[in-house]
Amino acid sequence: MAQKDQSIADYIRGNQTEILEEWHEALKELDDRKYSELMSESAYRKTAQEFLSILLQYMEGSAESLDDLLSGFTARLVQAGWSLTFITKGMKKLGIIIFSGMTKDASEDRKMQLVWEFDREFSPLSEELLFEYASSWERTVSLQKIALQELSAPLIPVFEHITVMPLVGTIDTERAKRIMENLLDGVVKHRSQVVLIDITGVPVVDTMVAHHIIQASEAVRLVGAKCLLVGIRPEIAQTIVNLGISLNQITTKNSLQKGIEAALEMTNRNIVSTGESE
Repeated sequence: MAQKDQSIADYIRGNQTEILEEWHEALKELDDRKYSELMSESAYRKTAQEFLSILLQYMEGSAESLDDLLSGFTARLVQAGWSLTFITKGMKKLGIIIFSGMTKDASEDRKMQLVWEFDREFSPLSEELLFEYASSWERTVSLQKIALQELSAPLIPVFEHITVMPLVGTIDTERAKRIMENLLDGVVKHRSQVVLIDITGVPVVDTMVAHHIIQASEAVRLVGAKCLLVGIRPEIAQTIVNLGISLNQITTKNSLQKGIEAALEMTNRNIVSTGESE
């Protein structure tokens, strides 16, 4: 039973085991197994224990650098895949658990006093946690975006004056811009005469994607190179025809191998079989 004059920090410190157990069960109810499948039971409990420790340090004024504590903690939450919604609901549950425990046998006056104390001590940390989480998430997404951009549209030299750009995944407007930049930079850097755009790994070619490819091909032509579109699967060809998209200005091949053979011919070279040595 909570003492009438007991502070929130005193109550948490004296009832950590019970609070953690109840909070853990509450989080599992919110979870619908999405996060528990990503984290072990011990990691799940450790996360709850870590935040409770941060909460106590904050309330008792013993944290040397709260920003550093929360920054590292929220970065781990982001890496574990915990959503902002789940964390917000989890924080609310923790507040309810602590408040309910402290007011179980308290007078109405004490309950009203605790409402004010919670607003003064618990709410600021909750807000700071959510702010740090949002910052960590933005940093993570930014780093992932940069990494994906670097890998999303590489231009690879395969022979002298012949380069290949293999595309994998969905192409949106932003990625199309990156493809265009890499194409033009690569053509100049590698002195390409022929560029092969391989769309074998592109799942859908719609009007927008076809438009971006046509633009890229035209841009390559304007800087003095020729563009080949390779990897056109039968279903992609059918989609292009059904959409009424014209690729008359672009040389197309159904495979990268045939595209390279055509590129060699366009640069006055042929693949010659030397045969096996006697």
